[in-house]
Amino acid sequence: MVDHQDETRAAYDGVVELYASLFANRLEGQPFSRAMIATFAELVAAAGNPRAADVGCGPGHLTAMLCELGLDAFGLDISPGMVDHARRAHPTLRFQEARMESLPIEDGALGGVLAHYAMIHTPPEELPVLLAEQVRVLAPGGLLLVSFFGTDAPEPVRFDHKVTPAYSWPADRLAGLLTDAGLAPFARLLHDPGSERGFLDGHLLARRP
Repeated sequence: MVDHQDETRAAYDGVVELYASLFANRLEGQPFSRAMIATFAELVAAAGNPRAADVGCGPGHLTAMLCELGLDAFGLDISPGMVDHARRAHPTLRFQEARMESLPIEDGALGGVLAHYAMIHTPPEELPVLLAEQVRVLAPGGLLLVSFFGTDAPEPVRFDHKVTPAYSWPADRLAGLLTDAGLAPFARLLHDPGSERGFLDGHLLARRP
């Protein structure tokens, strides 16, 4: 896992300003993503524990959105360049460098974890480790929202992402991994974003029992 994580960190460190400029609008033009994040935030707040982590937070735009939606959110990212940018762009919010397989969070502390296209670069065989770590930090009743590239293929499909190689997932397979990790998936949204790659945009919402 070390080699893969190191490659991902270096790739995103090399595109910080470009990447941030592309997402400065906080999902303007992506109503389905905005709706799922708003639903996630509402359900987390209603459950009584508003503390939430935006894992793979990048430039921090979604961490800020979660805070605006009423959560006590903070951002984590493997890329020090992204963390530095997020701190400069959102100086009142909290950001920290971290790996998703070893989150610097105590057991059962969070009401929510947002993983917005945060695990797309993870090889399929390594994904259960990341999901287990996200379950560890969620309190009972806590929510995980995973956004991903979807495919109608029966197996995950590796493709050349513009930053570093990534994977698209069959929604049922990914939901099965969430279940295996100890979560209960209860909502999903798949839609066609008009991508030139032909992938669907996917969102899975799950709860820790």
